[in-house]
Amino acid sequence: MGEKLLFGTAGAPVSAKPPTTEGGIERVAELGLGCMEVQFVRGVKMSEGMARMVGEVAKKRGVALSAHGPYFINLNAKEGEKVIASQERLIQTARIASLFAAEGIVFHAAVYFDRPPQSVYATVKRNLEQTVRRLRAEGNQVLLRLETLGKGSQFGTLEEVLSLSAEVEGVAPCLDFSHLHARTGRLNSYEEFIATLQQVEEKLGRQALDSMHIHVSGILYGRHGEIKHLNLRDSDFHYIELLKALKEFGVKGLVICESPDREGDALLLQQTYDSL
Repeated sequence: MGEKLLFGTAGAPVSAKPPTTEGGIERVAELGLGCMEVQFVRGVKMSEGMARMVGEVAKKRGVALSAHGPYFINLNAKEGEKVIASQERLIQTARIASLFAAEGIVFHAAVYFDRPPQSVYATVKRNLEQTVRRLRAEGNQVLLRLETLGKGSQFGTLEEVLSLSAEVEGVAPCLDFSHLHARTGRLNSYEEFIATLQQVEEKLGRQALDSMHIHVSGILYGRHGEIKHLNLRDSDFHYIELLKALKEFGVKGLVICESPDREGDALLLQQTYDSL
């Protein structure tokens, strides 16, 4: 993951010409950013040959890559075939991502469907363990990064993500701090960001802070949590306090910006962090 915190975009920057994955990597490098999350949210439509080429471009340009799996994943689906299809989508994402040397793939694990959270937790854990076993049997070492999610109906509280990461080998967190804020209405101060990072260290050890995967954006939220992403300066999210906490803890890894103006806000985050 490198020796420092890298900042970059969710998908190709808006200003990338052409707006392809390779064009995105080139633009990220031109802007002086350090990473990019390849978006497979509508499905994995990249060939193995293209994935290898993407990996070569990233290596040449010194851009670290991760990937985001399809949105159509629910490891708590009522129908067995939907669970199997979800596992296949995760595996397919990990196979392609490993070819461009991604360290991890981010995914949304499940929806509660009015089932008790602890029973959903057990189901998601079992289905994730099966998925990791299959990947490791293929020699695939890509981490499955479980994202903290922004709506109360979604599986993905901080506690759920950290516990699963501690209990299932091959699962690691993707901390979306904007989602945590939208979901709770809190988690938006220096003290709370510090407490969150302390929780990560207590649960997963120092190495987790040395290889973090973080999402940040502005966010609009309501009674049920996240409504949509905003640019940082159009939102009440205290990104400067978050950056201070990350610096205080010496966090390393990737910070992926999901604002509508993703490269503008990624540069704002990077410049603010460097000025602290």
